[in-house]
Amino acid sequence: MEIHPLTPDRWDDLEALFGPRGAYGGCWCMWNRLSNREFEATSSDEKREMLRTIVDDRVPGLLAYVAGTPVGWVSVGPRAEFGRVQRSRVTKPVDEVPVWSIVCFVIDRKHRGSGVGSALLEAAVEFARDRGAAAIEGYPVEPRRDRMPDIYAWMGLASMFEAAGFTEIARRSETRPLFRKMLR
Repeated sequence: MEIHPLTPDRWDDLEALFGPRGAYGGCWCMWNRLSNREFEATSSDEKREMLRTIVDDRVPGLLAYVAGTPVGWVSVGPRAEFGRVQRSRVTKPVDEVPVWSIVCFVIDRKHRGSGVGSALLEAAVEFARDRGAAAIEGYPVEPRRDRMPDIYAWMGLASMFEAAGFTEIARRSETRPLFRKMLR
């Protein structure tokens, strides 16, 4: 597996992974970047163009490849880029530490359960560290049962963050712990 930053020259690979609908219900990884009102008022095509504009400006995440084919995505960046995370009663800041956030995973169906998500998580940590982040957080789900539908795991699973050395720092919802890893 290879993991690379999403740069403009890799845009077609992201489109191939996300498919014509834009990953989860036409989201184009804009759910955490927009308010609910903005998200609902914006078409899937508009969301795609919004993400493309971000990609033209900076790296908003990483792509995983197997044999040259894009099989996974993780969205990672400074917490300030994700207004919904900032405002949510479940994911709002715990303290004043300037953190980066991991807010979305998209894994190709044929590659789920094969370690792509964990590899992307580790790469996101290194990506943030290399850019000077003091800490990185994730807001995964912790299923009430052993298995849950994949569609609900787009923010990752708590067990994945625990295995990567993250520590639970808050829990404002039964199934949504906040995990953090200090980077310096």
